[in-house]
Amino acid sequence: MGALSGKTALVTGGSRGIGRAVAERLAAEGARVGVHYGSNDEAAKEVVSAIEAAGGQAFAIRTQLGVPGDAAELWAEFDKHADGLDILVNNAGVGLMGPIEAVQEADYDRLFAVNVKSLFFVTQQALTRVRDGGRIINVSSATTRIAMPNIVAYSAAKGAVNTLTLTLAEALAPRGITVNAVAPGIVETDFNPWLAIPEMKATAESWSALGRTGTPADVAGLAAFLASDDSRWTTGQVIDVSGGSALGNGPAAAKR
Repeated sequence: MGALSGKTALVTGGSRGIGRAVAERLAAEGARVGVHYGSNDEAAKEVVSAIEAAGGQAFAIRTQLGVPGDAAELWAEFDKHADGLDILVNNAGVGLMGPIEAVQEADYDRLFAVNVKSLFFVTQQALTRVRDGGRIINVSSATTRIAMPNIVAYSAAKGAVNTLTLTLAEALAPRGITVNAVAPGIVETDFNPWLAIPEMKATAESWSALGRTGTPADVAGLAAFLASDDSRWTTGQVIDVSGGSALGNGPAAAKR
């Protein structure tokens, strides 16, 4: 039996990248996993099939986030498959490149609608479903620690996620629910297609103290720990999972 046997989890944005890795890892640990996705039916089916082929249990939920009524729709779909929740992983998000001068209001609004507002209300409506002793894990970013002006709006949105993590940890502590965030650095997913350019990947690798870019599995391992009973005394934390990026010789330090 795995460490999460008998538990039910939901991973938003679970059909690709970090979300897929987290969904597959939680399932490997024994959880029954709801794989939320926005539009790609084939990708979601592939994740569910991969989990089931490995002996795990999963189901897919399709809901567009960042639009009115998204949280209610998501949980209505979830309730068709499960009667309660133990682990919520808020992973769904969109990116936005550009310095502050280039950010358009419509793009900013969509970014915050998906990365902050939907996370807030998905979590709010999860509270009647999350069992006491449950886990909430938010996906933040190392850009809340490392100044990267070219993704200023994205970084600000993840900063809001960090504050929400801290506040919810205090609010939900009486129920034994822990709330933590993982803060990845540069991870090899389709979220960062520029890593396919050798010179740019080499630069990104040089930012990490451990000398490489991250993988979805790197993040999934930390998420699995936070979902387990071993993390029971850890709450309200934003845990860096960036391979020690910018500890002393990253992009910020290079400018000094």
